[in-house]
Amino acid sequence: MNRREFFAASAACIWSFRSAAQPQIDVAKIDHARILAAADQYLHQQPNTITSVHAARSEGGPHDYFSEGDYWWPDPKSPTGPYIRRDGFSNPANFNDHRELLIRLSLQMPALTAAWVITHKSPYAAKAADHLRAWFVNPDTRMNPNLQFAQAIHGVAPGRGIGIIDTLHLVEVARAAGWLEHSGALKSEEMDTVRRWFADYATWMTTSKNGLEERDAKNNHGTCWVAQVAEFARFTHDDAKLADCRERFRTMLVPNQIAPDGRLPLELARTKPYSYSLFDMDALSLVCQIASRSGDNLWAFTTPDGRGIRKTIDFMAPYIRDKSKWPFQHDVEYFDDLAVRQPSLLFAGLAYNDDAYLQLWKTLNPDPTVPEIIRNFPVRQPVLWVSEPA
Repeated sequence: MNRREFFAASAACIWSFRSAAQPQIDVAKIDHARILAAADQYLHQQPNTITSVHAARSEGGPHDYFSEGDYWWPDPKSPTGPYIRRDGFSNPANFNDHRELLIRLSLQMPALTAAWVITHKSPYAAKAADHLRAWFVNPDTRMNPNLQFAQAIHGVAPGRGIGIIDTLHLVEVARAAGWLEHSGALKSEEMDTVRRWFADYATWMTTSKNGLEERDAKNNHGTCWVAQVAEFARFTHDDAKLADCRERFRTMLVPNQIAPDGRLPLELARTKPYSYSLFDMDALSLVCQIASRSGDNLWAFTTPDGRGIRKTIDFMAPYIRDKSKWPFQHDVEYFDDLAVRQPSLLFAGLAYNDDAYLQLWKTLNPDPTVPEIIRNFPVRQPVLWVSEPA
């Protein structure tokens, strides 16, 4: 047995063991066909990183990620002056190419990894490894581990902390990389370089001005900061950062975002309250799924007045099951395209052994095609999340 066959056989044993511990739903079986359909398509596509697209308005270099704020538009009173905000309405003229490439990575690399997990066929792992090399290892094509120039605003700011939400799409990439390590598709020194990239990025997120601004955001942005740091810390074995994320969930996210009845008032105040409530619910659930440990189960955490993630899922579930009952303002965009297969339902169903959540999850669309919906749907390969590779 060669090294690659050994890793594949080991992963098969690990997968069988972990799956046996969660008999109430077989995600690998449910998603088998959709995983292979996507992965077979991606096998024939080459990695493409941000260095392939020049961002003319960026103050950074070719390896620096750049994006512009979605809801910022030219001021009719001063067309050449600073842009103004129109909440909920995305400006299609703003630079979005780097984010589209990041989303492409987040679609392709985890799907290829998931295909390897369920088949143990090396071509899937090899192609997934190509993406990691291109984005995080190869000095000619890699992205710098910061988002200093993300979500810039013309005439206002060259980059903002709020832009860090763009790398929420790296959370499933990091999760997939942990699986891929067991495939033998990457040399150990290459995996070390990938891990170092994520460690450097997590350090930037937790020390830079932009990173600290996003950490302190009071709505879904603050939640997504914690979800990212938690997963990057898990992948890089940084127990201190992971512990900080658990503490932040208990002391900041739940008390400041979840109302006693489970609703998310900061998201309901937006022009897309349904979308943002689903999104923040998923992000909060991601933190629970990533950061919970024996003796420190975030799924079970509640404040003295009863606030907790289960309250939020119970609040939203009826409106996922029947959106016509949504009692709040309808979203200004894409209301008809939601809900999709929200990962919070799967994670909560397993955490609470609640079959109603699992059955609802199974009824929903796992593969939305509307770009705006995909952008707010960062967990697309749940088979990578319901078990551990080691």
